[in-house]
Amino acid sequence: MPVYAIHCIDKPQQRELRASTREQHLAYLESAIEQVLVAGPLLDDEGLPIGSMLLMEFPDRRAAVAFAAEDPYARAGLFASVAVTAWRQVFPRP
Repeated sequence: MPVYAIHCIDKPQQRELRASTREQHLAYLESAIEQVLVAGPLLDDEGLPIGSMLLMEFPDRRAAVAFAAEDPYARAGLFASVAVTAWRQVFPRP
């Protein structure tokens, strides 16, 4: 199945919104756990979250975009930007 990178950058000054929607976000990812290769927050130089990055399997880009749009973080308006891009592993060799 194709893999897509979902790269999200938070709007500035939104740590409270991220914290208040985190449990819903994690439950949403758990609901699709069989598709998740890796997922976690993007961090600033102090180690604080400034976005999210997911590598997930989807049948096509449309499904990946739809999944990203339904993420509770996205629905709450946390993100300033979201990019969904096809990705292929080169290293380590699969």
